[in-house]
Amino acid sequence: MVFIVILIASFLLQMVLPWWVIVVISFATCGLIGKTAKISLWSPFFAILLLWLGMALFKSIPNQHLLASRIAEMLDVKVWWMVLVVSTLLGAFVAAISGICGYHFRKAVLSKKTNA
Repeated sequence: MVFIVILIASFLLQMVLPWWVIVVISFATCGLIGKTAKISLWSPFFAILLLWLGMALFKSIPNQHLLASRIAEMLDVKVWWMVLVVSTLLGAFVAAISGICGYHFRKAVLSKKTNA
């Protein structure tokens, strides 16, 4: 459930908002419906990994990876697919950290409510 919500919400909101909206979406989704820490870590990771890899390939394939190749030359890695791998892993890592933070934020707020 968390995976699907993050995937769809990120896809729709990234059309009009900047890339870092995945942080807000992952935090809010895992804070509201994340059941375990494991789910809150890996669901945003794989959702954003799949979304960003798919979108990068969708944009890169029609122009024969021209932009990715130029960025690869600029970064001195020489292969276009390495740019896609690094960028998708960075996005997935950011989403995973945000998701686990949202889960632990909810746990901290709930434990504070029960103690008071």
